[in-house]
Amino acid sequence: MQREAVVHELERLYDLTRRLRRDCPWDRRQTQEDIVAYTLEETYELVDTVRHRATRGDAAVCGELGDLLFQVYFLACVAEDDGLYDLGDVASGIHTKLVRRHPHIFGEASADTPDDVRRNWDAIKRESEGREGIFHDIPEAFPSTLLAQKLQQRAAAIGFDWVDAAEVLAKVKEETAEIEYELGPADEPAPADLAPRRDRATGSQQETGSHQAPVDDQEKVAAEVGDLLFSVVNLCRKLKVDPELALRHSAFRFRERVEAAAGAAGADGLLFEELGLEEQEAYYQRAKKEQRP
Repeated sequence: MQREAVVHELERLYDLTRRLRRDCPWDRRQTQEDIVAYTLEETYELVDTVRHRATRGDAAVCGELGDLLFQVYFLACVAEDDGLYDLGDVASGIHTKLVRRHPHIFGEASADTPDDVRRNWDAIKRESEGREGIFHDIPEAFPSTLLAQKLQQRAAAIGFDWVDAAEVLAKVKEETAEIEYELGPADEPAPADLAPRRDRATGSQQETGSHQAPVDDQEKVAAEVGDLLFSVVNLCRKLKVDPELALRHSAFRFRERVEAAAGAAGADGLLFEELGLEEQEAYYQRAKKEQRP
């Protein structure tokens, strides 16, 4: 009965989408290119609601899932009107793809761990689906943390990876030291000599035993900061932490603490923005202590 009820609701949504496309002047004029901006917006709203699920509730998540599902239906409806494909083709295509990419369930392959599944998945995309190259079909428009994460996962799938998080943490510290050196005075000693290593951000051999004196080169500093961020994403991957969500959580915590600090200053009859840095920091640390679980 549950399956029948689900199928019934999906049919009703399909019929509603077709009617909106036919009878609504706004819906009738939309193209796929017009709609994808709303699709992205709905995706972010779903992410935000899932993040606040504890306070907003499961009904809110369900509602956002519905908004996103309608985007899929509507995009397929537009394609159907253009004679390209329809919702059935979309469903059939993803069904076939999922069966093909899970040979440990529908075939004779074995996969005992999530990492095994991912390796099989990447191998199938390369070998069975004709995708060439290690980094095939990774959209360059991805957010930078997701782009870095996907590139690292693809490299790891062929064995080009750090052994554990401790190695990556050492890399993070090394990259931090390089930035400190770039920002330091010209006579500051270089970071401790290291044996030549394979740089797993670039795959090239680098000598780290000698460093030139710091130069006023913004592009070089930006490159070093980029290496640090790339290493931090790698650390997140090894610790099974989503870097995008982790950074968003930290950003929101920072916002909450600054707002709380400003509120505390206001309660004392002071304007936070008119205080000196030391006074602002004192209020910030107080807010941080009060909000810490």
